[in-house]
Amino acid sequence: MIDIHCHILPGFDDGARDIYDTLDMASMALLGGTKVIVATPHCNIPGTDGNYYNSYYREIFQSACKALEKERIQLRLLPGMEVFATYDLPELIKDKKILTLNQSNYLLMEFAFDEDPEFAEIMVDRILEMKITPIIAHPERYEFIKYDREFARLLVQKGAILQANKGSIMGRYGKGAQDTVYELLKRDFISVVASDAHSAEIRTPDMRRAKMAVGEICDTKKLFEDNPMKICTNQSLK
Repeated sequence: MIDIHCHILPGFDDGARDIYDTLDMASMALLGGTKVIVATPHCNIPGTDGNYYNSYYREIFQSACKALEKERIQLRLLPGMEVFATYDLPELIKDKKILTLNQSNYLLMEFAFDEDPEFAEIMVDRILEMKITPIIAHPERYEFIKYDREFARLLVQKGAILQANKGSIMGRYGKGAQDTVYELLKRDFISVVASDAHSAEIRTPDMRRAKMAVGEICDTKKLFEDNPMKICTNQSLK
């Protein structure tokens, strides 16, 4: 499997606290069948220092890769970010403060859970205008989709990609998110499932149970392997 959404970089956000957490998460992911992880720390969250792409990001990313190599953990890390959508996001992208997934044309983007749907639609349009495909993280957790499933269809028709969380599939975020993610999966609105892991203890990177849980209603190879691979290698999902 390939995991395109994982907070595995040490000390960067609310994910791995230190390099030992990073190693534990990598070992757990590998044991669960994940061979590649895109490291996606939170970026551009209002009220924080931003966590933009800079020399500090590169230093932390390289140190994590070297630690995996030293410990002989055969898991490949790729660079990325989970970017909070704000109106100035296109300018931040132009200023090269934002990192797409493995420097592809795919951007992992999140919203406030109670975001105005009109703003979400505007931001999807603005990112698409830049010839970048927005991947909307955990759509099943947003009120504008939980209470209006057809809005998911609109975003997909525009060209956005929806990435479901394995925790939602397993019911971690409540029945509302779980019911929503199953409906989105059944209606083929979801293109990727990822872990959104934050540790090796809670919200872990082991995706085996989620993959088994949805095996009867969707193509798990496409959701957990093929589409993530295409994203990481900058290929079209069509």
